[in-house]
Amino acid sequence: MNNPVRVRFAPSPTGYLHVGGARTALYDYLYAKKNQGTFVLRVEDTDQERSTEDYLQIQLQALQWLGLNWDEGPDPKTLKDVGPNGPYRQSQRLDIYNQHIEQLLNSGKAFYCFMTDAEHDELKKKAIEQGDPGQINSPYRNKSLNEAKTKIKNGEKPVVRFRVPDELKIYKIHDLVRGEVEFPSNMVGDFVLVRSDGMPVYNFCCVVDDALMKISHVFRAEEHLSNTLRQLMLYEAFDYKTPEFAHVSIILGSDKQKLSKRHGATSVGQFCEMGYLPAAMNNFLALLGWSSPSGEEILSMEQMIREFDLDRLNSSPAVFDDVKLKWVNASHLRALDNKKLWELIQPVLNKAQIHVPQDEDWCNKAMDLFRSYLETLQDAVELFKPLDSNHFVINDEATETLLWESTPQVIAKWKELLLASSEEYLSAEQFSQLQNQVKEQCGVKGKNLFMPIRVAIIGKPHGAELQTLVPLMKKADLIQRAEKVLEKLLKNKPEKK
Repeated sequence: MNNPVRVRFAPSPTGYLHVGGARTALYDYLYAKKNQGTFVLRVEDTDQERSTEDYLQIQLQALQWLGLNWDEGPDPKTLKDVGPNGPYRQSQRLDIYNQHIEQLLNSGKAFYCFMTDAEHDELKKKAIEQGDPGQINSPYRNKSLNEAKTKIKNGEKPVVRFRVPDELKIYKIHDLVRGEVEFPSNMVGDFVLVRSDGMPVYNFCCVVDDALMKISHVFRAEEHLSNTLRQLMLYEAFDYKTPEFAHVSIILGSDKQKLSKRHGATSVGQFCEMGYLPAAMNNFLALLGWSSPSGEEILSMEQMIREFDLDRLNSSPAVFDDVKLKWVNASHLRALDNKKLWELIQPVLNKAQIHVPQDEDWCNKAMDLFRSYLETLQDAVELFKPLDSNHFVINDEATETLLWESTPQVIAKWKELLLASSEEYLSAEQFSQLQNQVKEQCGVKGKNLFMPIRVAIIGKPHGAELQTLVPLMKKADLIQRAEKVLEKLLKNKPEKK
């Protein structure tokens, strides 16, 4: 019988949730759901100087926004443990770690080391000069435990180091992404398990937690491959079962360098603020190192869960392509029905203080007209702003158009024809008909016709397609805007001498 699948995502609350971390969490989630397994959230907060409750809340909110809900871990609201394998925050597991350290010290597999940083650096420098890779063995490795405890009683503060075996050994894993990987034991020297302040380090905590939480599969970034040897030594020292590892591809920016802040937005929260959908972010992130057997690129969460397979994980670096992300997001947006799309857009407009009609017919018409122009929800701001008369201003771009001799006549005729119309809203066809009437009655055409009317509608001679906008604007608002432009023309009219 196969062991149950248990995966974990273990963020450090020292910053925002990076898209690389989000991708790892997504792969954990997909694999757990595909195999009826358990998705565990563990918080690695032993870095006391940089870890904060605020960052923890931000990261949990980002995971929830993505819909990557965990089965065990801190409750997203109360932070209280949910599940039988807690505590799920490393800062609350110090007693567990201390017990494991005592076990290693008493068995001789670890030792107290009193080297200063300067002494360590000097030994490392000499090792490098002698052609060694720079990994050194501590001179305290063969001191007795009693001798070390005496020094501690006298006020000295050591670190605890793991005693790397003297004999050369080749450690092996079958990485689920990279295949067979070998690590000779002399790649590392006696490495630190507990700092001099008493706080255990990442590699040690990680092994203890994964073993006690019965984690079966570890998905993590390629950069963690270098940690694997130390962790394998610790699994062996405790006689714990080693989980299966999947070191997923590194994510690069468009310049083929590791994705970082210099490439622009990199945190999940930023993409939420920019108007991306969680479904689109999950879809896009999944494709950074994995592909659907169907060859499709627009995928629902249900389809990704159904199709997720470790054999389709790619070890090659993945490029974070902003253009493709927008295309994926636009595809998900355009697949929404009018009601759902409007529910998502309305908060964006409210935040931008853009007020538009709320009746269902108007909203449906707006969604039908604008959905093809939407790449992100934030695009709605510029699309809808011209529809709110509170945002109507006569732009400086209009200055030249307003100086043309025929402009006052064109706008006055436009207003006159609007007043004569009995419709509350003009259709695109009716707008074209009125525009043609202005053309015939004023004897103007081309830019002398289109630009003044555009200024009377959106306040500038260039911009949105009027046949799209006008059917969404009340005739009364169009008249009011024309009057504002005519008032400006009258005010600026040069006096006759």
